[in-house]
Amino acid sequence: MPDPNARFDVQDRVVLITGASRGIGRAFAEAFADAGARVVLTSRTQETLDEVASDIEADGGTALPVAAHVGEIDAIDDLLDTVDEAFGGVDVLINNAATNPHFGPLLTAEDSHWDKTFDVNVKGYWRMVKACYPRMKARGGGKVINIASVAGEQPMAGMGVYGVTKAGVLMLTKTLAAELAQANVQVNAIVPGFIKTKFSKAIWANDDLSESVLKSTPQHRMADPDELAGLALYLGSPASDFVTGSAFRADGGLLVGSGMLE
Repeated sequence: MPDPNARFDVQDRVVLITGASRGIGRAFAEAFADAGARVVLTSRTQETLDEVASDIEADGGTALPVAAHVGEIDAIDDLLDTVDEAFGGVDVLINNAATNPHFGPLLTAEDSHWDKTFDVNVKGYWRMVKACYPRMKARGGGKVINIASVAGEQPMAGMGVYGVTKAGVLMLTKTLAAELAQANVQVNAIVPGFIKTKFSKAIWANDDLSESVLKSTPQHRMADPDELAGLALYLGSPASDFVTGSAFRADGGLLVGSGMLE
């Protein structure tokens, strides 16, 4: 009888994760490494990447830390050249790096806020897919997992610019899924709710905002980053080979249940 776990096997797959030095990106890197994948960690700071890679290797995993800025084409090219030399290509790309320099009403944002947020959150994802796609195609297919946000589906107080970019990520995911399907590349999105990370500290460290979030979430809590790892493993494995263009929400019921709460 075939081993049902084989459908979820990511052994020796090369998994490239942006924003991998902390939070969701780090949790994904650790989960894939634990499952036998070879993980490539990238963010802007080499020192923090080295620390994550050291921890993964101490647990018996394989990790390659490479600092790169997803806003710079040359940096991405150098990153992929390093990955090619080490592992021969890429099987799974997880676009996780994000920024949010503006927190407040939409009309108080400056042009620079829009430019920075779009450049990292949308164009950065597009640049990474563009660089990885030929390598995936040469290997017979691949997986792209884009990290979006509930703020891309429903307006969230103070998160207007960020939310618009995450809505862009959702459409980017659908469009790439349609365009890359013939090359056996599946493109999907994970849509987190409120996850307790350094990135979301402006919310959970503020008592009023935190109380509002917990009240609006039927599970009445924020999630830890590793609670998203199962979704990522599924989307990076053969089990999801017929799944593309989809967005998988992990928000504790926030968007479907908030209107029912007293």
